[in-house]
Amino acid sequence: MDQHSEDSSLDTGAQEATEGTPVRARQLEPGADGRGRVVLAATPIGSSLDASDNLKAVLAGAEVIAAEDTRRLVTLLRRLGVRSRGRIISYFDQNEASRTPELVAELEAGSNVVVATDAGMPSVSDPGYRLVQAAVEQGLEVTCVPGPSAVLTALAVSGLPVDRFCFEGFLPRQGGPRRRRLAELAAEPRTMVFFEAPHRLADFLTDCAAELGADRPAAVCRELTKPHEQVARGSLAELAERAEELARGEICVVVQGREQTTDATDALALVQQRIAQGEKLSAAVAEVAQLTGANRKQLYQAALDAKGTR
Repeated sequence: MDQHSEDSSLDTGAQEATEGTPVRARQLEPGADGRGRVVLAATPIGSSLDASDNLKAVLAGAEVIAAEDTRRLVTLLRRLGVRSRGRIISYFDQNEASRTPELVAELEAGSNVVVATDAGMPSVSDPGYRLVQAAVEQGLEVTCVPGPSAVLTALAVSGLPVDRFCFEGFLPRQGGPRRRRLAELAAEPRTMVFFEAPHRLADFLTDCAAELGADRPAAVCRELTKPHEQVARGSLAELAERAEELARGEICVVVQGREQTTDATDALALVQQRIAQGEKLSAAVAEVAQLTGANRKQLYQAALDAKGTR
């Protein structure tokens, strides 16, 4: 993360977010109890042209904007032609816990607090969750300005199944914990979406190939919606070989889930693998039966029989 600038404020005096008819931001209307609202504002993940009129209106009218990087927010406002009347404060990983009570106090006093991270939806692998949690505990309203999402964009362009998917975000940085987490995902039937830093992409893809299968279809999506957008598709082994050329910019990796199987031998092997990792027999059987479609009672008995022959 770039070094964050000191808290800053822009010119006061709200401006219309767009020319012509002013856009009224529903999210900034007074709460039923007179207290402020938390507004999670999704910002463009690349092209500023993806910003909605609603986002512009919210940024222009907010009393307080909690920004992951105040400098980047100021740059975005300039590109969008928005002048904010609100106070802009920094709200990033290192000060999120300590600054949340201050923001809750602003909400209690009747100010709306807009959370804007560098790109995409706040709280999704970005600051915002702590404030949402604190607001919910105090009975404060939380709403959202929907917008671009790197997760959904990567899924849509990957060419992989999107009817069911799961988001895994950033896996552990160290090799051992990362490989253990990937081993746990080996039987996951849903398409998986990961975030990864460029300097770790080669190791990540190598570990994916080893734990999920070298032939598993995947896609590396980098710099989405930006001028140098690139989507590389292939097997995990093929993408691992190309990691050096792909290791630039913001990266999402999409990996196809394991194809479901009703083969009793394969299902039993998955149960035994989970038991070896410390999972209880009943829980392992239930999960594998759901993943593979195998008969739960028959699988449980087969696991007992296999255990008894050792």
